[in-house]
Amino acid sequence: MASFSNFDARNYRTVAPREGYDRWAATYEETVEDAMDVALLERLGIDWGAMGRAADLGCGTGRTGAWLKGRGVGEVDGVDLSPGMLEAAGARGVYASLREGEVGDTGLEAGAYDLVVSCLVDEHLADLCPLYAEAARLARPGGRFVLVGFHPHFIITSGMPTHFDDAFSGESVAIETHVHLLSEQVAAGLAAGFTLAALHERLVDDEWVALKPRWERFRHHPISFAFVWDAPGPDPAPDPL
Repeated sequence: MASFSNFDARNYRTVAPREGYDRWAATYEETVEDAMDVALLERLGIDWGAMGRAADLGCGTGRTGAWLKGRGVGEVDGVDLSPGMLEAAGARGVYASLREGEVGDTGLEAGAYDLVVSCLVDEHLADLCPLYAEAARLARPGGRFVLVGFHPHFIITSGMPTHFDDAFSGESVAIETHVHLLSEQVAAGLAAGFTLAALHERLVDDEWVALKPRWERFRHHPISFAFVWDAPGPDPAPDPL
């Protein structure tokens, strides 16, 4: 794994994810663009309405959960380590349950989910394997795991960590960021027993430059990615005697 410190061009004060997202919760919805993650979810070609039950790992303010419910997912359970984010998610009224916990150790029911989703979380994990292992534990046989993340190429090229402007001081504060190459994602997914079904990458395009004109210098660079993983299906029935 490449260390983000080798690429950091901002040198912001850095805080742990729980503290950072608690402090960011009040303004998160104003700063995170749908172009980062929702735009990729829309491209995956998944029959969301066929998903009876979903687990949203690192649910944040509930953006992903609300999108899933709007696409016909039957029931969504959310997990996040930030009480502030969970409070915002709860206010949406779209989750069947919400709990505070780590994405690698959720305490949710094993083998119970048609869909496991994690959006914009993995760059805060020093090790990807616990997330993938937990997703594999939660997914029912034949279920799916969708992971959307901040592209390592963009993190390296821009030298930009995940960060926010403190609502009180105005200080730009970084949240602990790690660089995971796509090959590391593949290795972690395969080690957890998943089969890779699809990989999509989002480039900085006209839409992005309209949102952030100063990103013109990053035009055509990949900024986010989405993996679709399939959990192993049920064991085949034994041959009749």
